[in-house]
Amino acid sequence: AANLAYLGDCVYELLVREYLVRRGSMKPSVESLKYVTAPVQSGVIEKLLPHLTAEEEEAYKRGRNIGHSSIPKSSTVAQYRRATGLESLFGWLYLTGQSDRLRELFDLAFAEEPTATNE
Repeated sequence: AANLAYLGDCVYELLVREYLVRRGSMKPSVESLKYVTAPVQSGVIEKLLPHLTAEEEEAYKRGRNIGHSSIPKSSTVAQYRRATGLESLFGWLYLTGQSDRLRELFDLAFAEEPTATNE
């Protein structure tokens, strides 16, 4: 699951960068910070959970339940765990060739501006 989260982090970052460039962002590297923090990713997965299949939810839970040795100061343990679960889900979707579903979930997550969870 840690490898899926590692890969999923890259996939998620690429989707964010593409999204910002397509929107005409003048400073995508700066703007991307609004999308890639653990609190925001935690909010993303909370938004997506009701839309996941059982198999997708399992991929998310595998990542969420990874033991973490260090947590960034900018997030809570719960936020960081959910963010890792999101990355694991995106890594799993990528590895299983489900690029249409990956994009569908990303688009659903960012139909509005990103927001962080409060816990």
